[in-house]
Amino acid sequence: MLNRGLKKEALTKLEESVERYDRLVPIVTDKAEQLFVLRQNSGENVIQPVENYINNLANSPKEFDKSFAEYKAEFETFNELILSFNQASVNTDIKAGGTAVAGVAAGAGTVALMPTAAMAIATTFGTASTGTAIASLSGAAASKAALAWLGGGALVKGGAGIAGGKALLALAGPIGWGIGAAGVIGGGLYANSKNKKISKEMNEKRKEIETQNTVLNASIIEIKELIGLTEEHQQGILNLLGELNNLNKDNYNQFNDYEKQQLGSLVNHIKSLSALLNKKVS
Repeated sequence: MLNRGLKKEALTKLEESVERYDRLVPIVTDKAEQLFVLRQNSGENVIQPVENYINNLANSPKEFDKSFAEYKAEFETFNELILSFNQASVNTDIKAGGTAVAGVAAGAGTVALMPTAAMAIATTFGTASTGTAIASLSGAAASKAALAWLGGGALVKGGAGIAGGKALLALAGPIGWGIGAAGVIGGGLYANSKNKKISKEMNEKRKEIETQNTVLNASIIEIKELIGLTEEHQQGILNLLGELNNLNKDNYNQFNDYEKQQLGSLVNHIKSLSALLNKKVS
């Protein structure tokens, strides 16, 4: 048949693009979860030790107190989203009758089944419909935006949500994961068209998927950078706290110039970590 070779070549390239997409999605998920857990652990690993040190240090500089207060506020914003989101997912699951299908129902049902992955995606990429970062919202607004972003609205209204092999990451998000790459080849999509038209359609779909692959690759790089910087500043804070605690001085007025510089370095680490905590992958 005319243009049969063209059709075969287009199909091969499309399949290769889909395979790349399928390899990249779990990597993005894994890295987002790593970042989420790292951020979540800040409360116990960073905030509490710093707060303990501040409480025991008399005459601490206002800049130190201010920087820590800003960081704590950022963490509370992050934590409020998690709490409100988890509560909303429970409420939604009740409204839906607890009928999430075998772990593949999307939206709030998925959140209940895979809370870490769901929250990792929401806090790493999520933005509300207004363009505001979900993590900058709080309470009902945060849970509503997060659930809407993850597709939970369908379940709230009694629908079945989106089902599929990649329940969570098949959802349409800020980087366009709703492309449905795994299904573009099957289902007789191109069965009734001429080979030349089929080839054109396949090439257009391949370009669409490759665009998402490019974004996924860029996202992996950016998340890795966020993980590295977050770990760097968390560890820097803990190392400096260890050194300052070993001074056995409970009054800032007793510090020499070097020790004051150490406290200044601690302030800088806290500022940097504060800026990273709710930073989104673009």
